[in-house]
Amino acid sequence: MLAGHFGLAAIVKAMEPKVPLWVLMASTQLLDIVFIPLLLTGAESIDKIGDGGYGEAVIHADYTHSLAGALLIAIVAALISWRIWNKRSAAIIGSLVFSHWLIDLLVHRSDMPLLPGNFGDFPLLGFGLWKLPAISALLELSLVLAGACLYIWSIKKRLAKQNQAGASAPVHSKRTYGAGWIMAAFLILTFAADYFSL
Repeated sequence: MLAGHFGLAAIVKAMEPKVPLWVLMASTQLLDIVFIPLLLTGAESIDKIGDGGYGEAVIHADYTHSLAGALLIAIVAALISWRIWNKRSAAIIGSLVFSHWLIDLLVHRSDMPLLPGNFGDFPLLGFGLWKLPAISALLELSLVLAGACLYIWSIKKRLAKQNQAGASAPVHSKRTYGAGWIMAAFLILTFAADYFSL
């Protein structure tokens, strides 16, 4: 669901142009960014199922992807963002960090605990859409295409507003449009690489 998270970042960027795109993209992936060192140290792990293709894994991210862990990471990200930007940006960034957990809840098999380390041994969460690859891929592709389309639309709208204000700059416009199309291609290629396990 890597590309789906990035697609959501592009959707938010289209509506909130003041927050840098890289910050929004990093926010949607922050749980996985924190997961990497825990994976490397063996504190968290991934078990492949079958040939390990699209969605064929049980992820034991008992700290980063627990409900309480995800909320804690989101709150810390929001507090840091508040110091750097403002309250609105902090709310957006904190929400995007937690959106990762919500999207994962839809696709993960039952491998997401409520509390870090699965303290209390509560039932694990996950609706398991990865068991239905066509449906989970359609959901992810929808986020990717919505992100790409809305991001390019927001660029077009912003450039039209600049032109109306008499601040047209053709070279800048071409570069800006180019950046939009590069972002759209990145989202689609990320989805394809994940789906086809490239």
